[in-house]
Amino acid sequence: MTRIKSRPRAAAEPPLGRIESHFKDILADLGENPEREGLIKTPHRVAKALAELTSGYRVDVDAMINGALFTESYNEMVLVRDISFYSMCEHHILPFFGRAHVAYLPNRKIVGLSKIPKLVEIFARRLQVQERLTLEIAGTLQEKLKPHGVGVVLEARHLCMEMRGAESHHSPTTTSCMLGTFQSDARTRKEFLELIRAKPV
Repeated sequence: MTRIKSRPRAAAEPPLGRIESHFKDILADLGENPEREGLIKTPHRVAKALAELTSGYRVDVDAMINGALFTESYNEMVLVRDISFYSMCEHHILPFFGRAHVAYLPNRKIVGLSKIPKLVEIFARRLQVQERLTLEIAGTLQEKLKPHGVGVVLEARHLCMEMRGAESHHSPTTTSCMLGTFQSDARTRKEFLELIRAKPV
């Protein structure tokens, strides 16, 4: 059975001044001169960029979803596919990016469609591994909507694998999480997988 870890509470704003100071030291440790023209403002830019790229820590996921839940009798699959996402690998602090496909089978509750890409973005904008990112998206929808089932597939390229180490280029990684009917019913799972492989509208 798939285990979904609990979500952390929203964090405080990061101390940009401290991050800036630390990165200035890192530049020096790498053999660079932090005072040269091209690098003087780099620590500040990096601090701001890291704050933006990890902004998901500071979003209340429950509040975001709770305001967009609606009672409906619709009971067929709801699928939002080809959601672009960008995240940071927690092992090397290098980007990984790709597409997410998210579906659920409603059980008297639906969520505003725009909230699904937003949910993907919130969890992607944290230090991540693709496997956990997949589980967090699926687990949150299962918890908040209590649908008959949830299906999530992520396809991503990892620069930590392409730029260093194995240097395996153009080798996308696919992860999936199937909950409820998506796990127990082969027909539902097949329909989901065929829909995400179909040509876009």
